Amino acid sequence: MSVLLVFPGMEALATQIVERTGNHAHPVDLHHFPDGETLVTLPEQLVDQDVAILATLHEPDPLALPLTFAASTAREFGARSVGLIAPYLAYMRQDQRFAPGQAVSAPIFARFLQESIDWLVTADPHLHRVHSLGELFEIPTRRVETAPLLAEWIKPNVPDAVLLGPDGESRQWVAEVAQRAGRPFEVLEKVRSGDREVQVSVPQSEALLGGTPVILDDIASSGRTMIEAIARLADAGCSPPICVVIHAVFSGDAYNQILNAGAARIVTTNSIFHESNAISLAGPLSDAAAELTDNT
Repeated sequence: MSVLLVFPGMEALATQIVERTGNHAHPVDLHHFPDGETLVTLPEQLVDQDVAILATLHEPDPLALPLTFAASTAREFGARSVGLIAPYLAYMRQDQRFAPGQAVSAPIFARFLQESIDWLVTADPHLHRVHSLGELFEIPTRRVETAPLLAEWIKPNVPDAVLLGPDGESRQWVAEVAQRAGRPFEVLEKVRSGDREVQVSVPQSEALLGGTPVILDDIASSGRTMIEAIARLADAGCSPPICVVIHAVFSGDAYNQILNAGAARIVTTNSIFHESNAISLAGPLSDAAAELTDNT
């Protein structure tokens, strides 16, 4: 990329990317009118530039239209290509119709995005039955894998870690992080009965009693899984756990609730700006964006 257009809230990550790449970064100004409409303002000096828009889609509804406006305006100003670095990619969960009448939002949102951009980079999207971004997007995409970054943080910071996956679906991913960190792992048994109702059972493990539990999860939204896991670990006589999360969604007061439940610390990547950010995605995001820009 040669120009990075930075949406509000992404300034810290943008600074880290610029330090690595030496590219120019400019803020995207979003002015919100009283009637709910948004005026998008960009720098005009974009002729023959490869542009990357940096915008996490943590709260996608108020950002989706401004993102489209920004991409279209960049082309009006002469940009050679326009890509999107979205460290957190929304609307990937609903990949099938779970009840009559529901919208299948994942492919719809993918079509919406690719109308405006030439390529997409994101970090570990929340995919389930869809196995790759290529099943949803017709434009070039890159999925940044966070397992190496999580392991790099765990090794020096929690040398006696015992990694815990939130459910059976996480086994392969947690096993990879554990292998890279050189630490043992277990997987929790989870039964979800609603958006905020979760029951968790902790495996019987001598390693858990002798080390520091590290609960891994891709997204912390309501925080109920972690809160329940923390309670069960305490019942089993384990040390207070460290929670390591890729995407710091933290709806409502979820972050403080997890801490109050007994977590020793919560650590997240900077896919979504939050005070818990300690693991930077700048390196792999910028490398993936540079690769796609070169191939555009």
